[in-house]
Amino acid sequence: MTASAPAPILELRGIDKSFPGVQALRAAVLDVRAGEIHALVGENGAGKSTLIKVVTGAHQPDRGQVLFHGEPVRIRHPIDALKRGVAVIYQEFNLVPALTVRENLFLGRERMGVEQGDRRPGESCARSSGWSSSLWLSPRAERRKAAEILRRLGAEFDTETPVASLSIAQQQLVEIARALLADARLLIMDEPTAPLTPREVARLFEILHELRAQDHGLLFISHRLDEVLAIADRISVLRDGVTLGTWPAADLTREGLIERMVGRPLDQEFPKKRFDPGPVALSIDDLAGGRVRGVSLEVRQGEVVGLAGLVGAGRTDLVRMIFGADPRSRGDVRLDGRSVRICSPRDAIHHGICLLTEDRKREGLILGLSARENFGLPNLASWTRRGWIRTRMETSALLRYVERLGIRLAGPEQEAGHLSGGNQQKLLIARWLERDARVIILDEPTRGIDVGAKYEMYLLINELAARGKAIIMISSELPEILGMSDRILVMHDGLVMGEITEAASATQEQVLALAIGPRAEELAEEAR
Repeated sequence: MTASAPAPILELRGIDKSFPGVQALRAAVLDVRAGEIHALVGENGAGKSTLIKVVTGAHQPDRGQVLFHGEPVRIRHPIDALKRGVAVIYQEFNLVPALTVRENLFLGRERMGVEQGDRRPGESCARSSGWSSSLWLSPRAERRKAAEILRRLGAEFDTETPVASLSIAQQQLVEIARALLADARLLIMDEPTAPLTPREVARLFEILHELRAQDHGLLFISHRLDEVLAIADRISVLRDGVTLGTWPAADLTREGLIERMVGRPLDQEFPKKRFDPGPVALSIDDLAGGRVRGVSLEVRQGEVVGLAGLVGAGRTDLVRMIFGADPRSRGDVRLDGRSVRICSPRDAIHHGICLLTEDRKREGLILGLSARENFGLPNLASWTRRGWIRTRMETSALLRYVERLGIRLAGPEQEAGHLSGGNQQKLLIARWLERDARVIILDEPTRGIDVGAKYEMYLLINELAARGKAIIMISSELPEILGMSDRILVMHDGLVMGEITEAASATQEQVLALAIGPRAEELAEEAR
């Protein structure tokens, strides 16, 4: 006889949730067991975020049951969920940078109490318990507990370190430590690997395996399907608010998982089309500033030049200087062979250069404004007469791109912050297409979007190249760089370490050898 599966920590049965004009969840089901890593995947807009908000009490289901350890419960708000042992670590961390690690760990968790001998003179024992706002905590007790939790996670930084000075991976450890400090038995991680380097991802996976061995339940949400298949025990797929099914990860392939998510087979993951490049559209000579120490490159019309490199190599710094967002100390930028003066993004836009920023939410969109207003920001001159914006013209222009790019909107006035990641990315592309930009710089264009939206982005890149646009694409995903570039420039420590002229025949090992730089052999040995 085979051993029965452990009882679920969490069960969702027949969850419905709707918003005005949108049915987000339809009889959705999910269960997460103790001692397992359960992945939840689906396209943007499939209902993953809504499902998590039901679990944490941020949304109330219209119908259906939520059960913890087999008991039906009603989660009224996130504190209810936390008391039941549920913690969520979002891609955008909920930490206070100005506070220390210890202060962040105990922020809002004053229930820990005070050790004997640590009270202020004359303070009664009765005052050292409960949730009282006047509770005085012992820093010594906090340091001890914080150090214990961090040691358990293998963290190599002190409890009194300011969070602002930590790396992204270290901040993520602080978030995990907060969850463990709250005695969370169910840990939900939303796109946890998106900001991490490969080495940091490997360390995170070690920690997740340790937590699984300690009978924690882990719900892992990611668009990176290779990582999902590598880390998960079971995988649930959501599509259009419906749970399509749950399968053992060992029974699934990447291609089969993609087909379940998007509801159709993808002919190929990277549908790259190659065109005969035209004359040089953009050239830069000895550009330097910040991390960039002197870079020269050319991009031709109809060509996609991939910029590869490890985190901190200077790729984003370089394109921000080209766009005029960051100052440069030296160097020349030429368009069609003529030197141009670019001191600000306004100058770059005027000359037909656009930048799809790495962080679309902080640097690309104004989330509180509508889709129409975000689309129109760099294009207002086209629709302004005597100081008045002709919103009908603006709306008409947006709707052309909504149809052309397949942007899913409730309407032109829908807030940009309420769009899925893929639709936010398409909205940004639409506004640059309206300007008919000649040089298009894409910084991590598919970060945080699902496989279906990625495929559509690749088709759009092909379309732009076919129209003679000069494209620079930065991506931390090597298969994407190899699959969608014509040429690849590899950066290390602010310099271009080499050029791969035929991306179609290149390998990941070739790119990594250049990206790691002079210490390639030493670091490769460490990785082994």
